[in-house]
Amino acid sequence: MTQLEQARKGIITEAMERVARKENIDPEILRSSIAEGTVVIPSNINHTHLDPVGIGKGLTIKVNANIGTSRDQADVADELSKLAAAIDSKADTVMDLSTGGDITKIRRAILQDLKLPIGTVPIYQAVVETVRDFGGVIHLTPDLLFGAVESQAEDGVDFMTIHCGVTLDALERLRFQGRSTDIVSRGGAFLATWMLSNQKENPFYEDYDRLLSIARKYDVTLSLGDGLRPGSLADATDRAQIHELMTLGELTQRAWDAGVQVMIEGPGHIPLHEVEANVVLQKRLCQGAPFYVLGPLVTDIASGYDHIACAIGGAVAGMAGADFLCYVTPAEHLKLPSLEDVKEGVIASRIAAHAADIARGRTGAIEWDNAMSKARKALDWKKQIALSIDPSKAKAYRASSKPSSDDVCTMCGEFCAIKIVRDYFKS
Repeated sequence: MTQLEQARKGIITEAMERVARKENIDPEILRSSIAEGTVVIPSNINHTHLDPVGIGKGLTIKVNANIGTSRDQADVADELSKLAAAIDSKADTVMDLSTGGDITKIRRAILQDLKLPIGTVPIYQAVVETVRDFGGVIHLTPDLLFGAVESQAEDGVDFMTIHCGVTLDALERLRFQGRSTDIVSRGGAFLATWMLSNQKENPFYEDYDRLLSIARKYDVTLSLGDGLRPGSLADATDRAQIHELMTLGELTQRAWDAGVQVMIEGPGHIPLHEVEANVVLQKRLCQGAPFYVLGPLVTDIASGYDHIACAIGGAVAGMAGADFLCYVTPAEHLKLPSLEDVKEGVIASRIAAHAADIARGRTGAIEWDNAMSKARKALDWKKQIALSIDPSKAKAYRASSKPSSDDVCTMCGEFCAIKIVRDYFKS
């Protein structure tokens, strides 16, 4: 049985117990949330060394780090180094988005000792291998698509992005409406190309029950992908995006009816003042299913700094109810990320998640900040560094600039405000 099916039967699984301890909540409350579909625990039955993570209502906001090869850069060792950087930076999950090299070998290498939940986008492998073997994406078949899903599930992948809402009807609405950047989702573009070339419906939508059967067999959490997400502010919250979201809402219920865990992916590029509305829409149309957002990026012009645009949008989305933030690195829109880019992306999204957890009143969130404030008042630099979200960077900054005395920094030196008044305000 899946985590969802067991939760509905009143069973508190080992994974639920472990997540409840980490989240410091009652296991029965967690079980109830899983049963109603507002929390998921991505935990493939074949991922036997998994340290489970909960995503959804009432839990801390989680952060995902994407890694993976491309045709131009397909070094397994590089991806394992990026994986280590993501883990060291305390990402909660990772996704392997490889499109180059031996994709199966890369995925299995990543999975070998990985304790974090791992996600994939199976259509990437299906398309890459179809192009290699048959010369073009138009030769893709439903069997190849579902075969990729099943093989990755068998390997132990915990959650999968599946673009079920890219339908012929949605594409026609998009064509009629027009957009600044059309389709920016790689999976969405693959499907659209195949559908329009073959004049056939999306197999993931048309044969959704086949997908559900595979997901239930391995307890793969479906992350219903936003193949029509806006790739520019000008396209945000348009008819195509909302049409897809409405379809995903219907498919959410069908997944629950089949005993399959599900979460929903969201935009994308969204202006700041529309972020909250997008979260509210998703929660309403998808009946409270966990919301997994890419950013959202609140401006289109931040090339080289898109992790900052992402963190701004992520904080607002999290405050409004988003449950899961997919990081964006400084390299977004420009190149594959480096090790440092991975770290910067994870830390930026973790800051956003923590800020939103504070705003949502999550137990334990503000206490971390209060501890830092006390350390700063005490001019306890060792504790300040330990409490920083990135202690190694804080320590390096401190070490690189020697102050006139050990209890101050070089910003204010002898004129440190806290040092000047602390005797008067001593309590």
